[in-house]
Amino acid sequence: MSTTLLDDKVVLITGAAGGIGRATATLAAAEGASLLLSDLSADGLADTVDHVRAQGGNVIGVAADLTVRADVDALVAAAVDHYGRLDGAFNNAGVSGGQIGQGDRRVGEWDEHKFDLAIAVNLKATWLCLRAELSQMEAQGGGAIVNTASLAGLTGFKRTAGYSAGKHGVIGLTKTAALEYGPAIRIYAVCPGYTDTALMAEAKRLLGDSLYTRIPAGRLAQPDDIAQMACWLLSDRASYASGGEFVVDGGYLAG
Repeated sequence: MSTTLLDDKVVLITGAAGGIGRATATLAAAEGASLLLSDLSADGLADTVDHVRAQGGNVIGVAADLTVRADVDALVAAAVDHYGRLDGAFNNAGVSGGQIGQGDRRVGEWDEHKFDLAIAVNLKATWLCLRAELSQMEAQGGGAIVNTASLAGLTGFKRTAGYSAGKHGVIGLTKTAALEYGPAIRIYAVCPGYTDTALMAEAKRLLGDSLYTRIPAGRLAQPDDIAQMACWLLSDRASYASGGEFVVDGGYLAG
C-alpha cells in the first residue's frame, strides 16, 4: 500500500497561480500526483509550474478562462492527452467581491455587471468544470472532485452578495452531483474560513484586528491548511465522505 495520498493519480487544479491553488499543487505533487494546473494568469501559472517542477513534481500548465466552455473542455482534454486519464480535480478558482471593487457594498449596492462576474467565476465556472470532468470520469469508470466553496456558502456574510450567492450555489451543485454520479465518482465541497490569501485583503482592511478575535484558533488559515483537506478528499482514504461540505475554519462556525 502506498504511503502517499495521491500516488499515480492525475489531478487537475484550477486557480493554481497562488494561494490555496498553489499550496494544493505543491502538496499534491509531494503526495505523488501528476498535475495539470490552470489559471487565468499565465505568468502566475508559469511561476507555480516552475515551483512544483523544482520540487520534483510531474506537472504541466494550461492558462484558461474558466467562464468559457471551450477553455474548460480543452483543460480536461489536455490532461487526458498528456496523461491518459483524469483521476481527480480541484475546482478552486474564484473571485471575491473585494477583488472586483465590491467589497464594502450591501446587496442592493452591487454593480450588476460585477455581480454577474462574481457568479460567472464562482458558480458557472465550477459547473463548466464539473460538466467536463464528470464526462471524462464517467467514461473511465470513476474519480474524485473537490469544489472550493466557503464559509460564505454556508451562512450569511455581510457585504459579500455576489460571492456568497455563488458559493451557496457551489454547495448545491456539489450535493446534487454527488447524488447523481456516486458511488463511482466522489464529489465534495471544501469550505475555507478566513485564509491568508489575496482574497482576504479587503476583509482584513475592513475588520482589522477584530477578525482574529472571532476565530478560536487565533489566526488566519494558511493556504496549506486548506490544501491538506483538499488532498485528503481527492485520495482514496475519503471514499465514504462524498457529498459533504468540509469546513476548515479554525472553529469560526462553532461560535
